[in-house]
Amino acid sequence: MLGITDLPTYLVGLVLIVLLPGPNSLYVLSVAARRGIRTGYRASAGVWCGDAVLMTLSAAGVASLLQANALLFGIVKYAGAGYLAWLAFGMLRTARDMWRSRREPGGTEEALSPAAEERPFRRALVISLFNPKAILFFVAFFVQFVDPGYAYPALSFVVLGVFAQLASFLYLSALIFGGTRLAAAFRRRRRLSAGATSAAGALFLGFAVKLSVSSSA
Repeated sequence: MLGITDLPTYLVGLVLIVLLPGPNSLYVLSVAARRGIRTGYRASAGVWCGDAVLMTLSAAGVASLLQANALLFGIVKYAGAGYLAWLAFGMLRTARDMWRSRREPGGTEEALSPAAEERPFRRALVISLFNPKAILFFVAFFVQFVDPGYAYPALSFVVLGVFAQLASFLYLSALIFGGTRLAAAFRRRRRLSAGATSAAGALFLGFAVKLSVSSSA
């Protein structure tokens, strides 16, 4: 179908990959828990736009350029790692304030409400775009299911990308609605809220380290 081979296997693999935790999904969950459903979808829109750009770049051959040019790959890699680390330290600072104010009336609500200029769409978009491994992944994964003899391989990439975006939409929607439930628990239990924010910051710092030591191979 449209130059795609073994579609059922692709869909199974896609579901397993989407379910793997990553900085994008963790950020969407965090935003939904702190800001609600509408803001959670704003962050998700940043993820989907970023993924769409990466898929387009992959199909256009940028992945091959990144793989062949170690300097370019390194620039994108360290820029992405630095941004993730910056987000991580911001979360850890927020968690510190939450631990300090957990016994004060209204302390958690203030700590859970960072400045309005957080701009979740932009943050999620940047997290997506500054991940060179994602571009390489899209090529390495998609190409396994594209018929080399098909006359319009770009169309095959588009169809595979649509399925990937649909899976991402369903998964992030589940995280968003789950995040709003977590928010209610966070407001009742300040220690839980501070602990969860600390864990999120530590995970983002781990993502930054993982990206910084990755290679294009």
